[in-house]
Amino acid sequence: MTALERAWYRPGGWIRVLVPTGWLFTLIARRRRRWLQRRHQGTRFAVPVVVIGNISVGGTGKTPLLIALAQRLRARGRRPGIVSRGYGGAAGREPLLVTPAHGADAVGDEPCLLARTTGCPVVVCPDRRAAVLWLLAHSDCDLVLSDDGLQHYRLHRDFEIAVVDGTRGLGNGRCLPAGPLREPPSRLDEVDAVVVNGGDYRPQRACYPMQLRPLGFRHLASGRRLAVDAFLGEQRTDACGSSCVHAVAGIGNPERLRATLEALGFVVDLRPRPDHHVFSVADLTFSDTLPVVITAKDAVKCEGIANAQTWVLDVVAELADPDWEQLLDRIDNMV
Repeated sequence: MTALERAWYRPGGWIRVLVPTGWLFTLIARRRRRWLQRRHQGTRFAVPVVVIGNISVGGTGKTPLLIALAQRLRARGRRPGIVSRGYGGAAGREPLLVTPAHGADAVGDEPCLLARTTGCPVVVCPDRRAAVLWLLAHSDCDLVLSDDGLQHYRLHRDFEIAVVDGTRGLGNGRCLPAGPLREPPSRLDEVDAVVVNGGDYRPQRACYPMQLRPLGFRHLASGRRLAVDAFLGEQRTDACGSSCVHAVAGIGNPERLRATLEALGFVVDLRPRPDHHVFSVADLTFSDTLPVVITAKDAVKCEGIANAQTWVLDVVAELADPDWEQLLDRIDNMV
């Protein structure tokens, strides 16, 4: 985390000198939104579009939520398709259908993970509107889920879900560069649903609390899977009897991986990397033989360089059963 990012989540301090710039950013963002919405919002597609995004920079847990949402919609008989910008990939400016042959270097880490875990057609394109039109022309999807894109106002949307990191909340509540927000906190009052991932933060409106539940560990090179207790039992222990691991994370909030592992009983040596980091062999290599734990999002970029110590912590997004049913009903009932 940079000094600027640390300042966003602390009261007061030198970050206050950037407040006027944040006001200017907010003004520009509002005017941009109004202009784009006048041009594009209201021009509906043949199927409903649901945007899953956030108003802050950094990771909030939207990708696990989108995966779980897509799987539950399919279980209800829906046929969702997914569109994504394809950040970090080299797909170009034309819509591209993600296939198992594509690597994260071509289509981006998140689309690669979404295509492998949801069973839905996934299309990447910087212009999400073009991606939706491609899906409608080449698939039988009856619903489109947009991975991120809450601020992509060229895309008409019928339902908006904003995901908030419940541990970090909205930081100091200011917009860039004085704070971590892409849009002011009042934007949460305008979306259709707010999902809060872990932590104690709660917005001034009804929300859906979410947790990321660890499913177990997966050996990246072999595919071997172990439950959490079994993985704990296999690991080397220190003098205090604790299981020690290295944790390498190229996600928006690497501290979340540390917190999850520590809650499971591990002593963690965290090695954070920037979001969408391009991994090398050196990132996964240490002078000892302790396990190196990475996230599923990073795993799609590390398959060709994984060593015998590389393990993936797989997680699933969970809401309370009544909350899932209410959220799915609201999406199902869209005209």
